[in-house]
Amino acid sequence: MAGEILDNQGRGEASWGWPAIHPEGRKYGVIAIVISLIPLVLGWEYVGLPLLFLSAGVFAFFRDPERVVPQSENTIVAPADGLVTLIKTCEPPLEMSVDDGSGNPGLPAVPVTRISIFMSVFDVHINRAPIAGTVRRVVYVPGKFVNADLDKASEENERQHVLIERGDGLAIGFTQIAGLIARRIVPFVKPGDTVAKGQRVGLIRFGSRVDVYLPAGTDPKVMMGQKIIAGETVLAEVGATALLEGIAQ
Repeated sequence: MAGEILDNQGRGEASWGWPAIHPEGRKYGVIAIVISLIPLVLGWEYVGLPLLFLSAGVFAFFRDPERVVPQSENTIVAPADGLVTLIKTCEPPLEMSVDDGSGNPGLPAVPVTRISIFMSVFDVHINRAPIAGTVRRVVYVPGKFVNADLDKASEENERQHVLIERGDGLAIGFTQIAGLIARRIVPFVKPGDTVAKGQRVGLIRFGSRVDVYLPAGTDPKVMMGQKIIAGETVLAEVGATALLEGIAQ
């Protein structure tokens, strides 16, 4: 199905299939299987069988399903699977707004809406580009590993800022944040790369969070507590403002 055009009028074909395992995770899955086989060979099933089950979990963590990415120009799609745990107004991180000497302007240092997406160990951890454009910044910042669900994780945890600019100058920044268990942020892109909307741009291992900074004058199309899907869920539409209310049930 990769590369196929589908629409809301019934064009295209869709069927369920086992998701692929990202190459970054295959080695960990193989290592886990080898470790689980050792006690099984020795006859220690009570140890080997749980480890074998854990091996399946490792492969599942690195699953990389295909996504159908909305192509409307002004839509901003979710860069991560997970739960919307915070929506607040704040200024973007300094790493995204200060002059970095590249000649490419960063985000304006003005209050904008930040959407925080918490990824549990059960979510897909492949991150995707929220818009199409050119990668202007990829900035790694070392830090702590406090619970990624906490607001202070945006400023204290190990993190990586990514800034993507469209051809018309619109820029979207998002931050990959390590959590209690996550200990490695893996980028797939570098400054100067051109990316498509929904393209895979990185992953975070074993539970974490992604913050997205919307352009000024743009409200979210998602709500607190909503479960969203990377590359498919529309986070916002550029320039659109509206109050959305939901009921948990």
